Amino acid sequence: MKNNLLLKMIGILLTLSFVLAACGQAEPEIVEKVVTSVVEKVVTSVVEIEGQEVVVTSVVEVVEEVVVTATPDPSMTDEMMDQPVTLNWNWGSEPPSADPSLATDTTSVDIVGNIFMGLTRFDPNTGEVIPYLATDWEVGEDADGNQTWTFNMRSDIPWVKYNPVTGETTQEVDADGNPRFVTAHDVVYGVKRTIDPNTASDYSYVLYIIKNAAEVNGGSEELTIDDLGVTAVDDDTVMFTLENPAGFFPAIAGMWIADPMPQWAIEEWGDQWTEAGLIVTNGPYTMESWIHGGQLNLVKNDLWPDADTVQIERIEGVMIVEASTSFDLYENNELDTTGVPLPQMDRVRVDEVLSQEYLSAPVPCTYYYGFNNQKYPFTDQRVRAAFSQAIDRQSLIDNVLKGGQIPATSFAPPGMFGAPEPGTVGLGFDADAAAASLQSFLDEEGLSIDDFNALGIVMMHNTSEAHASIAAAAQQMWADALGVSVNVENQEWAVYLDTINKDTPIDEAPHIFRLGWCADYPDENNWVHEVFNSEAGANRLRRNCVDPNCQEVTTSEFDEITSAAGRSQDENERIDLYAQAEEILAVTETAYAPIYHYSTENVTKPWLTRNFAALGPNDFYNWTIDMDAKLAAQE
Repeated sequence: MKNNLLLKMIGILLTLSFVLAACGQAEPEIVEKVVTSVVEKVVTSVVEIEGQEVVVTSVVEVVEEVVVTATPDPSMTDEMMDQPVTLNWNWGSEPPSADPSLATDTTSVDIVGNIFMGLTRFDPNTGEVIPYLATDWEVGEDADGNQTWTFNMRSDIPWVKYNPVTGETTQEVDADGNPRFVTAHDVVYGVKRTIDPNTASDYSYVLYIIKNAAEVNGGSEELTIDDLGVTAVDDDTVMFTLENPAGFFPAIAGMWIADPMPQWAIEEWGDQWTEAGLIVTNGPYTMESWIHGGQLNLVKNDLWPDADTVQIERIEGVMIVEASTSFDLYENNELDTTGVPLPQMDRVRVDEVLSQEYLSAPVPCTYYYGFNNQKYPFTDQRVRAAFSQAIDRQSLIDNVLKGGQIPATSFAPPGMFGAPEPGTVGLGFDADAAAASLQSFLDEEGLSIDDFNALGIVMMHNTSEAHASIAAAAQQMWADALGVSVNVENQEWAVYLDTINKDTPIDEAPHIFRLGWCADYPDENNWVHEVFNSEAGANRLRRNCVDPNCQEVTTSEFDEITSAAGRSQDENERIDLYAQAEEILAVTETAYAPIYHYSTENVTKPWLTRNFAALGPNDFYNWTIDMDAKLAAQE
């Protein structure tokens, strides 16, 4: 069942932006950013061996320096006028991975989604699941009564590699010299690789709907990877057998973790296979270069059968973490689209030009603070409830965010099937109740507030001006309502993801962490079950209490409810079960503190025509640029 609100929603994952410059500044500050790092880089050269030219590729350590300046070059040469249609984009951070099995964050998924094809994708305007690598699909049953989904695939999608020496994209060939095309066997390999416990995919749990996936991924001694419910019926047909019926499975089948993957390249290069010059892809773009910590560029794949529909020929992507710098680059016509920094929000809304480039719209994402349920004193529900109820979400939106965000007291945002109406489930701001909960804990433990503060409570976020501002506001709210002192720390994105992983030693993990979750498909199963179920989800909250020194946390009811909701074929029953699960998570356990449902506050240059897809990665291959207008603006 589709929800009309979701299908009308547009948005992208909001990178909230903050700058230190004064509002109403007439001229943007000239900014120069130098990124220097020692990285492993793929180097390709042509050498002569026995009279023949041979391309040799190796991986070496080099020092990379990238200079990004907000000062436009006023000169325009003929060479510049002949440059390809180029999108100037800010990835926002160093992508943790370009490996479909390992990508978990929006930056990595944006890259993977443009260089690989999944079986299905979302229509950016309607949110409907539409054919992509698959041409069509059908649902059925196997001999044991298990639901099956069979996908018929295109046979004309080539595997390609970009050569950084020649600047050419060529089709891969097998050992016999035959051209390689994507087949159902590549899909089977990709799915099995994601589920294989040796791959250590943090997102593998999303595929637990596939028969035997959970057991195989968990290291079952009775089942092997060959027992996984995915089979190549023939070269162009792949069939999935499910644990239980799931009408939303075509959306899961199109996710990056189920992409076809090039087995021969992965086996040859191992962890290095996603580096520029080595990576083998099949989508509308290929990877031209990747300077770690500085820049990642994509180039149009001219061998893609639908290449004529792709107008943008290059994506030149920088990795600017500071949103203020990103906005400076936008104002100097060096980025084509970006988020609006908070101090500039009022100016953007009234500025004659910027107001026409500005968009505010809801996004199916939720910003939340996770509590480490296994780290004292957050092993106690009263402490977690106190920290959740001490956050004045509306004040945060009105005074810090200043956008179209919606205060959140539950996890799934409006538009998701099974999501409760905002404010009907969960804990809202109540300073008195928060103080009483904490005092009850202190009295029982025989602690003073000074003793509590001596525990050194740490709240952590990934490096970002926006997250820092939100954390500062929450830190002050906790101090005002509870009298507690919280230490705020930050880490670079890839390191941060490792730190908050459920397997990180307790002593190295923070008490509180921030994260956002955006819809992979429009169903509550993608929210409460896949994120917070202690057995089948990511479980960064560590809801299953295993430390003998931590207070017992009741998790079985929530886990059983979310699992049952996923199995049920009765829509009304599913809605009721998910409402119960949201209440348990946010109130009974208070395992986390939902903060707000996102909106995008974005500006886009008039020469860029883009969509704001509610679901899936940014699809650059569907965007267009008036390059003459762009170059004229840069004169």
